[in-house]
Amino acid sequence: MKRNILLILLIGLSTPAAAEIYKVAVPDKRCGSICFYWWPVLPEVNGWHQDMPNSYHYSANAQAPNGQSFSNAESVIYAKALYKERMPETKSLSQFIEDDKSQFLKHSNLAITQLDSLNTADSKEMKSFQFFPKGNGNFERVSYGEEGDYYLVFTLSSRNKEEYQSAMPDYIKFIVQYREQP
Repeated sequence: MKRNILLILLIGLSTPAAAEIYKVAVPDKRCGSICFYWWPVLPEVNGWHQDMPNSYHYSANAQAPNGQSFSNAESVIYAKALYKERMPETKSLSQFIEDDKSQFLKHSNLAITQLDSLNTADSKEMKSFQFFPKGNGNFERVSYGEEGDYYLVFTLSSRNKEEYQSAMPDYIKFIVQYREQP
């Protein structure tokens, strides 16, 4: 009986809603009993695929170049949807961005530069920042936005600057083709 309730819960939460946020609950001991996963449903971009095991592991839509996995690729792209109700102290997108940048700076020696914003297919602004290491580390572009009850975070992470520049056009495609409504 308990298993049937979990199955019903799993099916009910994985049904697509009006917004393009993937929502699913999965029984998993790591979370105590049930893990909840939310991430933006991304458009298909030629040359990339979703790495589902790593999507669940990182609770993000983990994209890797075809023929590679999220774990071994030189560049990866991932998108997160963070449920606002789980962050009651965060009152705005601007505060969310500043808190995120502060967390990065606590743990890394980075240069953070604001870039031009990108717009999604339904004209929602995604504020963009470049996170470059001052020594060793990943080269990243992070774009932030909002969609209903979620803060959205799209990230390109590359092991070197050349790979970062090479993957940038595809990263931009993921964002400019993304839309809240299917």
